[in-house]
Amino acid sequence: MGGKVTLTDLQSMKRDGRKIVGVVAWDYQMARIVDRAGVDVVSVGDTVGINLWGQPNPLEVTMDQMIVVCQAVRRGVRRALLSCDFPFGPVQEGSKAAVRAAIRFVKEAGVDMVKLDGASDHLDAVSAVTRAGIPVFAQFGITPQTSLKYGVTYSATVTAGDAIPEELLDEMVGEAKRLEDAGAALLNFTNSGPIVGPAVAQAVSIPVVGGFGGGPWLDGRMRMATAAIGYSADSLDSPPDTYANVAQIALDAITAYAEDVRSARQIAGGLRR
Repeated sequence: MGGKVTLTDLQSMKRDGRKIVGVVAWDYQMARIVDRAGVDVVSVGDTVGINLWGQPNPLEVTMDQMIVVCQAVRRGVRRALLSCDFPFGPVQEGSKAAVRAAIRFVKEAGVDMVKLDGASDHLDAVSAVTRAGIPVFAQFGITPQTSLKYGVTYSATVTAGDAIPEELLDEMVGEAKRLEDAGAALLNFTNSGPIVGPAVAQAVSIPVVGGFGGGPWLDGRMRMATAAIGYSADSLDSPPDTYANVAQIALDAITAYAEDVRSARQIAGGLRR
């Protein structure tokens, strides 16, 4: 695919067995980089509050803040499909509020679809937003909020036999089918695991990707761009199992810059002379 990615393209990828590549991004520069890398989906997560702004949880993020972040990412994304998370509030307030929020995302931020977390508990909102002509990226599965509901232990990394036990397979397949019937265009199955994950992906015609606990058993994968490149202060003390350690590179660069300034060295173009 050389041009703009569409939902039809994602459907074709699922049918052909080609994996969908998704990343979470929160700023213009990262959006430009991941779009140039050729990812298929860019998701603007409400985790921006935790990971970029240092908030204790995503509940503090407002609709107005998400609009601003989505606008920035939209300016950097040309090829990939752009999705934006609902913050906590509109979906919980009911279908009408969800539709109003979705319309704002489309009109003010130019998103291609909207993402609903815990969507299986809000099927009416999924249907209402879809009827308004706005595609829905629906998240379900095991999260910190739903782990007690299912009686399992939440984990950010799933291995065989972890998180979603096989006895929940029928329930998860049922949730996926209900979301598809409600009109969801794409599913994010959180902490799916290698047993339940493939069954869910095969049970529905729409693509199923995974964030935490996702793997090759689904139609694709979502990951925070910052996590993939090791861009976190925590990476300085505990080297990450990622594709790079950008935090260390940034620390070394700023340290070298500071040394040059304090030593009265000439600095030109960001390179030492």
